[in-house]
Amino acid sequence: MTGNPDAVIVGSGPNGLAAAVTLAAAGLRVYVIEGALTVGGGCRTEELTLPGFRHDVCSAAHPLALASPFFRRFDLAARGVRFARPEVDFAHPLDGGRAAVAVRDVAATAARLGRDGRSYRRLIGPLADHIDALNQALLAPIRRPPAHPLVLARYGTRGLLPATMLARRWRTDEARAIMAGAAAHAVMPLSATPTGGIALMLIALAHAVGWPVVEGGSAKITDAMADAVRAAGGSIETGRWVGSLSELPPASAILLDTSPKTLAALAGDRLPGRYRAALRRFRYGSGICKVDFALSGPVPWANQDCRRAGTLHLGGTFEEIAAAEAATAAGNHPQRPYVLVVQPGVVDPSRAPAGSHTLWTYTHVPPGSDVDMTAQVEAQVERFAPGFRDLVLARSVRTAAAEEAGNPNYVGGDIAVGMQTVRQTLFRPAVQWNPYRTPVRGLYLCSSATPPLPGVHGRCGELAALTALRDMFGIRKPPDIGPARLRPRAPAATGENP
Repeated sequence: MTGNPDAVIVGSGPNGLAAAVTLAAAGLRVYVIEGALTVGGGCRTEELTLPGFRHDVCSAAHPLALASPFFRRFDLAARGVRFARPEVDFAHPLDGGRAAVAVRDVAATAARLGRDGRSYRRLIGPLADHIDALNQALLAPIRRPPAHPLVLARYGTRGLLPATMLARRWRTDEARAIMAGAAAHAVMPLSATPTGGIALMLIALAHAVGWPVVEGGSAKITDAMADAVRAAGGSIETGRWVGSLSELPPASAILLDTSPKTLAALAGDRLPGRYRAALRRFRYGSGICKVDFALSGPVPWANQDCRRAGTLHLGGTFEEIAAAEAATAAGNHPQRPYVLVVQPGVVDPSRAPAGSHTLWTYTHVPPGSDVDMTAQVEAQVERFAPGFRDLVLARSVRTAAAEEAGNPNYVGGDIAVGMQTVRQTLFRPAVQWNPYRTPVRGLYLCSSATPPLPGVHGRCGELAALTALRDMFGIRKPPDIGPARLRPRAPAATGENP
C-alpha cells in the first residue's frame, strides 16, 4: 500500500473482516494484519488429518450467517458462497436407539415429542415465525430501542430464564434433550441465565433458517469477505503477529478483532487504569477440546434420523448434560461429557475423498486445560453409533491450551471470547454507552467480546466500523456493502500475503 492507510484492522476473523468490508465500502484505505498464515480466524477450513480431508478449524454450522443482517446485505450467495442444508438440522441421540430430531417444520418436530408436542409448538412456533424481528433485536446495538418490542418482550420473558427452568414445562426425554443440547452451546451450567434464551434462539433459528454447513468449508465465508476487501483496494497481510500498537502504521482508526486481554496488551499504558481494570475483570468461559476425525465411511448412528443430521448433540438426557456442564464449570473433566458434533458429509461430499467422511467434534473443558479428551469424545460417539471406532482413519486433537496457543483470542480455549452472562451480554467488555470505543481516540474493539453476541454474523465488526466512521471520518450513513459497491478500484498492494 502506497502511503498510510485510513484504517488498520488487527485480526481477520469474521468480525475483523466485516469491519474491513464496511470501511472499504465507505471509500477508506484499509489495511488488515493477521497473525496466522491464512485469513479467517475461527472461520477457516484446513486439511487437519489426511490429504483430501477438509475440516473446519472452529465454526462449522452457520444459522447466524443466514440470519445476519450484515451477511444479507453483503450477499454471500452472489459471491459464490453456497449453504448446504441437511434434512435434519440437529439431532440428539438417546440410549436405546431413540433420538430427538429438529427439522425445519415446527409442527413436524413437535409431532415427534408426544405429550410435549403442543407445548413445544406454543413456545417455539411464534419465535420461529418472527425470526427476522427477533434477529433485528438480538443482533442490534443494545442501546438502541428495539424495532419490534412486543416480539422481544415475548422472547425476553422466557429468554432470561435458565434452561433448567424452561425444561420444567416438558416431560419427555426427547423434548428436554432438545433444550439441553441447544442450551449447552452457551458453555455455562444449564442452571445459569441466560442459557434458556440462547437455547430458544438457536432452536428458533433451526426452524426459521436452518443450521447449514458451507459447501467446501466455512473458509468460503471469510475468503469471500477478504476478496471484497482486496477488490475495494484494501490490503491484507498474513503471518504477522502484532505485539504493540506502536508497530502499526499511522492511521486515523485502528480496530482490534482481539480479546480484551490482547487489547490491554497491545495498548498498554495508553489505556487509563480504570479501563484496564475493567478489561482485567472481563470473564472468560470454559475452554474446548476439539477432535477432528477422518473416517472411511459415514457414522453408523443407531438412530436412522441421526444419519441425516448436520449437527448432533451428544450426552444423553437433560440431567446428564446438566451434570456434565456443571462439572466442567467446577473445574473437572467429565467422563461422559457433552459433545457437539457436525457431520458435513451428509450434504457436502466435497469435504473428503469419495466414500469417506470428516467428523467435527468438541467438548467443554476447564479453562486452559491441556487434557486430551479424545477417549471421552469417542466413547460418547460410540455409545450412540456402535462401530464408529472401526471407521477412524486419523484424528487431529487440539486441547484448550493449544486452542489459545493457536489463536490468542481464545483465552483459556474460550472460543466465544467471553462468558455470555447477562451482565456480559449487556456490557461487553466494560460498562459504557458505546462498547466499541476505547478511551484512546481512534482505537476500537470489534471482536465478539463486544455486543451483540458470539457467532459468525459479522455484526460486532460492522457496528464497530460504523462507530469509527462517525467518530473519525464524519460519515454517518452506513455504506452499501453489496457486490455492486465493492468492485475493484485499485490494484492489490505489492508485498501482500494472499
